[in-house]
Amino acid sequence: MISIVGHGYSMVKALALVLATVGPAGRSAQQTDIILATTTSTRDAGLLDSLLPVFERKTGYHVKVIAVGSGQALEMGRRGDADLVLSHAHEAERALTDSGYFVRRQLVMHNQFLIVGPSQDPAGVHSLSDAVTALKRIAGHEAPFVSRGDKSGTHERELSLWNSAHITLPPPGGWYVESGQGMGATLQLASEKNAYTLTDDATYLTWRDKIALVPMVGGDSLLYNVYHVLELNSKNAPRINVQGGRALADFLVARETQRLIGRFGKARFGRSLFVPDAGKPDRW
Repeated sequence: MISIVGHGYSMVKALALVLATVGPAGRSAQQTDIILATTTSTRDAGLLDSLLPVFERKTGYHVKVIAVGSGQALEMGRRGDADLVLSHAHEAERALTDSGYFVRRQLVMHNQFLIVGPSQDPAGVHSLSDAVTALKRIAGHEAPFVSRGDKSGTHERELSLWNSAHITLPPPGGWYVESGQGMGATLQLASEKNAYTLTDDATYLTWRDKIALVPMVGGDSLLYNVYHVLELNSKNAPRINVQGGRALADFLVARETQRLIGRFGKARFGRSLFVPDAGKPDRW
């Protein structure tokens, strides 16, 4: 059974280390459990609920998912509080890998970011293909905008776009609001406030029937959203389940799993929510 946690994960690793009961194939609970720290978008879109039961049936491992922003997920990996990280914050990933905290970083998949907003479109950004121009209009109109504000990969990309637009953001609380939450909750808050927000398209499609927001801006190369899986360096994190983390990383980039990723969402939405990328050239 998969355990998925959004908050309050500080004791999870400690509890996993204390447990000593015997699990499948004679492994201890510590060896059997794998803690995956990952972005909320993989949870909120339902991808992990589709993939991880397949992995667990094949291997006997039990995956505990800690779904937080990519910044927090990477920090968990840096501290050794997770066994594997699945993230979409490529600049932070590269910095930590170059510093020796991760020993292998592999391309898994991608999708797109979207700027979504209320159908009334007070800033007049609908159908623009330039995300920077859209943010300039939103700021110029002081139209409500909800940010993740949580150091996630989505938040990192949003701040990069504001920087490219040469916009100095006001303190949160006026037209610019920070949710401090995951993507699903941020979409709900933006919907309640008739506000714009930046989201990955997989989470938006999964939540669109529950919110009153429509796609405004997409297709810009600056909205390309890439996911990597990162294996921890056991020299920096001696407590981790190295074997389990490597097994799950190998599973995510395996050919059959990549096919599952490519099919995910087609039955419900008529299109894939994520594009499989394992084995392709990685410029990220």
